[in-house]
Amino acid sequence: MNEDVEAAIQYAKKYLEDMLSFFGLNTDVYATTEDNEVIELNIPSTHLNGFLIGQRGETMRSLQFIVSSALKNQSYATNRVNVDVAEYKKQRADRLAETVEEWVKKVKETGEPFEVKPMNAADRRTVHRVASEAGLASDSVGEGRDRHIVLKPAE
Repeated sequence: MNEDVEAAIQYAKKYLEDMLSFFGLNTDVYATTEDNEVIELNIPSTHLNGFLIGQRGETMRSLQFIVSSALKNQSYATNRVNVDVAEYKKQRADRLAETVEEWVKKVKETGEPFEVKPMNAADRRTVHRVASEAGLASDSVGEGRDRHIVLKPAE
């Protein structure tokens, strides 16, 4: 890992820890990067989980946006950030992956395309990954809030 990425990770970690301290939460944020492109910040489970996650993960996404903006303002090259609270996103992705496996089975049995309801980018990435691993084709279609995936048999 190069020095620039390491510096960005340390800055993001400290920035998020400082922000959490405003809510009276003094905790150590686990910070890493998988591919030197996205900084993963994991906040351990505390009594503030519900507050930090927010309705449907809204607060978590806001924290992500704030930390990402702070990195951009400091001119760090790596400024994509993923914030997870008490492994909420990981558990959500695991649950979604199980559902996608049902959809995959349906497409394989019927040979018909299957349209998935609109979902956010992180959920779409999970659907694409699981479909690809199962040997199905998947396309994102639509714009904005209506963007969704169509699963279909591989050509």
